[in-house]
Parts: sequence; C-alpha cells; structure tokens
Amino acid sequence: MDAKRRYTLALSCPDRVGIVAAVSGFLAQHQGWIVEASHHADYASARFFMRQEILAESLAFDLDELRRLFVPIAEAFGMDWRVTDSAVRHRVVLMVSREDHCLNDLLYRWRAREFGFDVVCVISNHDALRAYVEWHGIPYHLVPVTPETKPKAFAEVLRLFGQYQGDTLVLARYMQILPPEVCAALPGRIVNIHHSFLPSFAGARPYHQAYARGVKLIGATCHYVTADLDAGPIIEQDTVRVDHGDFVEDLVRYGRDIEKAVLARGLRYHVEGRVLLDATKTVVFR
Repeated sequence: MDAKRRYTLALSCPDRVGIVAAVSGFLAQHQGWIVEASHHADYASARFFMRQEILAESLAFDLDELRRLFVPIAEAFGMDWRVTDSAVRHRVVLMVSREDHCLNDLLYRWRAREFGFDVVCVISNHDALRAYVEWHGIPYHLVPVTPETKPKAFAEVLRLFGQYQGDTLVLARYMQILPPEVCAALPGRIVNIHHSFLPSFAGARPYHQAYARGVKLIGATCHYVTADLDAGPIIEQDTVRVDHGDFVEDLVRYGRDIEKAVLARGLRYHVEGRVLLDATKTVVFR
C-alpha cells in the first residue's frame, strides 16, 4: 500500500463535550495514525466541525470497514459525515462558454497532477474551445442553450454528469444561470468562479460596474452554486488593488489572474474535503 495514501474523515454535528475524544479514541483503538487534524466550534450555530487525515496503512481494514465501524459514533453524536480515500481521484465535469483562462489553468493543474482530480469531460454552450479540449484527450460536449431549449439543455447536462460519474460540476466561466432543478440535484457539488468580490457586484459585467464606481479593490469569489444567483456559500476569495489610472480593460486583465487562482484554490479545498457547509457559510480547513 502507498505510504502516502490517506483516508479523510470530515464531519459536523451539534456541539457538545466528548466529540474529539470519541473520534480520536475510536481511531486509536484501531491503531489509526492521525497525520492532520482540524477542529472548529461555531458558537453562533452551536455546531462542531472536524477534519482528520488518517494514514491508510495504519489501519488493518479497508475504507468500507472503516465506514461501517464508524456508524455507531456518527449516530450517537448526530453527525453529518463522510470519509474519502486519497487513492480515488475526484471526477470533475467542467462547464465553459467562450473564455478559456480558467479552463486553461485547470487543465494545466490536471496535467501536472497538482491535486487529486481528473477532468472527465467538458460541457459548453459554444464550440469555440473544442479543439483545445480534445487535444488533451478529454471528451467535449456541445449543449447549446436558448430560452426555448433551456429545460432540455440542462436535462442533458445532468445526464452527461451522470454518464461520466461526476463528483463535482465546475463552472469555469460558464456564462449561463443554472436552473433550480440542477442546483437541487447537486447540492454542495457545483463550484463556480464569479468575477467579482461578492456580494458587491453580482450578475453580469462586474468589472464594468466596479470601474463605474471607482473602486480601489477588485476581486473574485469561488462559491457553491444555489438557486439564489451568486449567493451560495463562499469557499475562497482574493483581491487586487487598482487605482484611478486603470481602465476597465486593465481591471478585466487583473481579474483573469485572480479568477483562475481563486477557482483552483477553491476546487482544491473542495476535492481534499477541507470545506464543510455551515448553513449559508462554509468552514474551510486550509
């Protein structure tokens, strides 16, 4: 077994005394070697959040048995929990329109194997990026979207996501609003990059809005997609300073660099099980 292989246990539950002791004691009982541990208590929501990485080879059983043995503890504390295996690469379906900077960046990180994800297919409402995607050996699916075809188009998106056994749908500058049915089908599994430091300039053309207001900071936000436009739980954000000498074209150029970096970081946190949902917020164990 690969010595670097890890099982990641991530959980949240109502806060109370004894959670850390119960989980750590369970792992110690089975000789589980904890190589990374993070905890957080949210006083406002009265919930407790935990993430543990366990060296896989330290356990005498496999992942399925770990899950089975952990069930009594999870039930006793009312936990929302999951355990993942670093040996199983995360299956990502990318959605794009015409802009390619976020797509380029994620494909580079995939080729470089920076973290444990695979791009299993790309879905687009335009055909502009087909040759580039297929050059990487990745299937490319054109799914046009018009007001008349929108229900059928997004039904096809869900069908393709299921066909490729996707774990996460990533909107890498996909310039369409997902309908509520898609958001409901994949809660906490759709990651978006919005070219704005939300919620300041939601919707279309945020850099133009920012330029018109004369802002001194612009930014980008990686967040989970919900039925509320650009209002899902935030995973990661970043900013860059601008001034009166910058034109809107400069803001767009600076923004591209921020967008791809923020999306990559947000996706990495998600893939590594570092993001736990807390109602409309997230707990991110970096």
